[in-house]
Amino acid sequence: MSIRADDLIDRRRLRRKLTFWRAAALLVAALAILVVLRAIFGESLATGSHIAQIRIEGTILEDKDLLELLEDVRTSSLVEGVIITVDSPGGTTVGGEAIFEAVRRLAAEKPVVAQVGTLAASAGYMVASAADYIVARQTSIVGSIGVIIQYPEVSQLLQKLGIKVEEVKSSPLKGEPSPFSQSSPEARQMLAAMIRDSYDWFVDLVSERRNLSRTDVLALADGSVFTGRQALDRKLVDALGGEREAQAWLVDQGLSADLEVVEWKPTDSDGSLFLPGSAADWLAGALGLPRHGDLLERLRMERIFLDGLLSLWQPESAGLPE
Repeated sequence: MSIRADDLIDRRRLRRKLTFWRAAALLVAALAILVVLRAIFGESLATGSHIAQIRIEGTILEDKDLLELLEDVRTSSLVEGVIITVDSPGGTTVGGEAIFEAVRRLAAEKPVVAQVGTLAASAGYMVASAADYIVARQTSIVGSIGVIIQYPEVSQLLQKLGIKVEEVKSSPLKGEPSPFSQSSPEARQMLAAMIRDSYDWFVDLVSERRNLSRTDVLALADGSVFTGRQALDRKLVDALGGEREAQAWLVDQGLSADLEVVEWKPTDSDGSLFLPGSAADWLAGALGLPRHGDLLERLRMERIFLDGLLSLWQPESAGLPE
């Protein structure tokens, strides 16, 4: 029985389609396996023994993903040393404290060096001070040791708009400070006591980590910021340079000069309900929209959501020392 030419062509087309979908299925399965292995083994999947680099950038918060990453690096048998790259104006004191403690746990088991980029101020410097050694660029901005709390007070605006806010509270200091009324002397005393307590804690932390007397730290802890060269003179950093100098210090601690520096990144938990963060960023870029991580920053609204006391250097309201 002869096969018609049309039937032969259809069979060949079907065979090609079947081959394509088999290859596609194998590719998807391979990618799925890689994702699972990456989730289980993290960055160590791609390399052997190495130096881990962790970037701590932007506003310091109690970042669960970052804290988990620091713990993963601590427990990894392939990580022999760590470079913490800091570029931050600060953030919440709670966030700085949490990351500081995580870095100290890490430094108890592996040598850790902090490499300051453009800025390590306030809570950013707090995080850097958790490392065993700090390297900064000559023109990096370092310092701003201190604590601040800010809140809006819009009572006069409400009065002009004819709006009155009524409240009933259990005690005079409940809900203070309030944006709807001027703070009472008692409320200001309460806030001042909180600031002083956190400030004393910050000063003692720097004194211990930098091996400076409390008197010396107090002389620096007036909110001033310093260049990297000035910070070196004041013993707030240990050396000038960048990643190469940070890696050289790790070699001095006994690590091999041949170890590769591998950047570790937090597991991507961002993105939309149906898209991972990278895919959501790509889609937003294709549509001409800001990425989900940039939206609040572009609107200059990120500080609205900072909870608790702040350890934050604000460049628009703070000038460099002459």
